[in-house]
Amino acid sequence: MQANSLKAVITGGASGLGLAVAKAVIANGGKVTLLDIQHDAGTSAAQELGDRASFIDCDVTDEHNVTNAVRDAHQWMGGLNLAVNCAGIVGAGKLLNKDGTMQSAFFSKVVAINLIGTFNTDKAAAELMQVNEPNAEGERGLVIHTASVAAYEGQIGQIAYAATKAGVIGLVLPMARELARFGIRVMAIAPGIFETPMVAGMTPELQASLGAQVPFPARLGKPSEFADLVMSIVDNPMLNGETIRLDGAIRMQPR
Repeated sequence: MQANSLKAVITGGASGLGLAVAKAVIANGGKVTLLDIQHDAGTSAAQELGDRASFIDCDVTDEHNVTNAVRDAHQWMGGLNLAVNCAGIVGAGKLLNKDGTMQSAFFSKVVAINLIGTFNTDKAAAELMQVNEPNAEGERGLVIHTASVAAYEGQIGQIAYAATKAGVIGLVLPMARELARFGIRVMAIAPGIFETPMVAGMTPELQASLGAQVPFPARLGKPSEFADLVMSIVDNPMLNGETIRLDGAIRMQPR
């Protein structure tokens, strides 16, 4: 797809990786709609991005909310050909802890946001993309998931998070195979330790310690680097049905 023809919905677009993707799409001449539950941050981000950006309040766990938000975004942008799923929570917690066991409600909340939220967005976007006019390659759209290296090397305390990110990866190939007849690609990116709002709340010492764990470059990943990979996936139609690690060769230890 041509970057300057992008019309993208980005969940979790009010901050972090999602906002970085939005900036990259805008910089390349496309349009974006930010979907997020952070109303003030989302409104401010859209204003900062300019007249080719908009914001819609959206809870990805609410199927009807997502469907309506994606349709509204489609109408405002005059189309939709890129969906990037960045909404998610870490959901740190142990199966067994001093207060007992992990509550099913806690596990379910993480699943609802990270996994079901991704599914809700995917299907709402694909429903609209399937009727797009195909380009010369026959492509009508692209869906990208945000996974995590935790899907492969989940650490202690990441049971819920790692399970959902593994699930996000598990959706990719069967969805890519199913949507191939419509010319819709499906990909995932599994970032390592990145400069996100969650990490920004840590002490400088802890951030430096996390960055030092990365073989090379020995630092935290930048949201702009995540966005650069999104744009590379947009540009290369042979990238389909796969998850790309973006982690500086880190392999997470148990703790």
